[in-house]
Amino acid sequence: MATARISVLSRDPIADAESLTDWLRGEPALAGKVRLDGAGPEPGQLGTALDTVTVLLGAGGPLTVLASCLRAWITQPRRSDVRLEVRRADGSGVEIDAKRVRGEDLEGLLRRILDDGPDQDVRE
Repeated sequence: MATARISVLSRDPIADAESLTDWLRGEPALAGKVRLDGAGPEPGQLGTALDTVTVLLGAGGPLTVLASCLRAWITQPRRSDVRLEVRRADGSGVEIDAKRVRGEDLEGLLRRILDDGPDQDVRE
């Protein structure tokens, strides 16, 4: 089972990651497969910043649904300066820019990086 780790690169990445998590959790095909994570606390910090959305993907449909949901979320007018970094468990990934997402084959990008296969680093 593939895992997509999505970081939101924006002015307020924590709030935007929470918003994206809520958006994805609203999709029935992704029910129970979405969680908000973060790295451990830095020295001197009391807690963890929950700034990464993790989505567990099975075979077939969930990747298509994830691509559709990401496109809908990122193309909202107030997100014109947002970028998403989508990585697999081994760290390889792709960056998706809201300014270019309309013309991109988002599902194709996600398939290239998230489908099981040889590790690769795809940067767009």
